[in-house]
This record gives sequence, structure tokens and C-alpha cells, in this order.
Amino acid sequence: MQLSQVAAQCYTIRDFCKDAAAFAVSMRKVKGIGYAAVQISGVGPIPEAEVVRIVTGEGLKICATHESGQAICDDTQQVIDRLGKLGTPYTAYPWPHVPLETIEQVRALAKSLDRAGAVMRAAGQVLTYHNHQIEFKRIAGRTVLDILFDETDPRNLQGELDTYWVQTGGGEPTAWCAKLKNRLPLLHLKDYAIGANHAAVMAEIGSGNLDWARIVAAAEQSGCRWFIVEQDVCPGDPFASLKTSFDWIAANLVGQRASAGR
Repeated sequence: MQLSQVAAQCYTIRDFCKDAAAFAVSMRKVKGIGYAAVQISGVGPIPEAEVVRIVTGEGLKICATHESGQAICDDTQQVIDRLGKLGTPYTAYPWPHVPLETIEQVRALAKSLDRAGAVMRAAGQVLTYHNHQIEFKRIAGRTVLDILFDETDPRNLQGELDTYWVQTGGGEPTAWCAKLKNRLPLLHLKDYAIGANHAAVMAEIGSGNLDWARIVAAAEQSGCRWFIVEQDVCPGDPFASLKTSFDWIAANLVGQRASAGR
């Protein structure tokens, strides 16, 4: 991993991205922390051209987006057009917009994602799947996530694994990074800790229980291009959480340090 591959997920700071003025201040703070790029998600209704102007004006890149599941599956061209305006080839299907209770429902979603991904691939773009814990439910002996990846063309659906949600679902983040060999362009870095009342909580990178050296090494071996820091819930100032995570990554995972876990 290089620092130039480390991005901040705007969903972490969504309360500070509701309009163009607030978004501009937030991007300045993100750049000041040291991040090279941002993922656009949870940002207010700001025109794409203005988003690009603000982000690039701070010397940042847009590495990817999240788009609505319904738009991806039912209005794929609109998503393609939006990514083109934002200047990024990557987006993620962020949350199931349909029930996933039966094998038939899961296969129907897989077919829909495969179709959308094929259209996006023809446009030079990449559709990825962002997991939560719900995709680790087993149906007919396989997890939902296994079914979705097994029953789609790897060229049409790739992965944006979320480490916290893999762990929460009972999966093993390192194993899943390895499983998606050549199919993992994006990785959400989110630590897993035990907080009050013995409940699992999201934590800044390096302050929880995940084995980051092994996770990053496996992701690198699977071809990961962007390591995206996301923390849905922060204990205080989300910019402080982004800085804590970035500083720990820079000190412990960049360059030769990550390869030490191999």
C-alpha cells in the first residue's frame, strides 16, 4: 500500500457535506489530513461539475462512488453518465434494494447486477459490491455473498469488501480478500472493536482487533487499487477519527510495513 492509494469515504463526514460550501471546507480538511482521494457517498445534492471542481481544487481525486441499488439495476445509463461526469470508473452497489431471503431472490439480484455490470464494463466502468453482515446469511449451504459472486461474471461484478461488516457477519477479512483474487479493486478499511455493554463497535484503524498487516497484504495480492477509510459512526469529531486512522495507516501499513505480514 502507498499513501497515494489511501482515500476517505465521504459518508464518514456526511453531516459536513450537505451543500457546496460545507463540502469545500470538508475537502480542505481531508486534504490537510493527508488523504489522496475521496469516495463520493452521502454528499448533498451538489452538481457533479461542482463536486469535481471542489475535490480537484484541493488536489484530491475521486476514487469511486456509491450509487443507489435501484439506479444501478434499473437506470444503469444514468449511473454511467454520473460516473463520467465525476471522472471515476468505479462505483459500488451499496445495500440490497430487494429482499434476499430465498435462493431465487439472490439469484435474481445476481442476474440484475451481472447485466448492469456488463453495460458498465462496455462503457469502461467497474461495478463492485459493498457488503454488510446480511450477506453472510447462509442459503442452501452458501452465504449470500458467495452466491452473488459465484453466479456473476468476474468482469461484470467485482468487490468492495468492508472489513468490519465481514467480521460482523462471521467471515474472515483476510480470507475474503484472498478469495476475491483479481476481483477486489476497492477495500473499505473499518476496524472492529468491543465497546460498552460488550457490543461490537466501529473503530479507528489500529484501535480495534483486526489484523491489518495480513488484510492489506491479502488485498494487495488480489490487486486492490484503493484502500478507503470509512467509519459510519465515530465517537466524536469524524475528522479526528479520519486523522487517527490515516496517521496509523501511514505509520504501520505503508510500503514495506504491509508486506511484513505476508
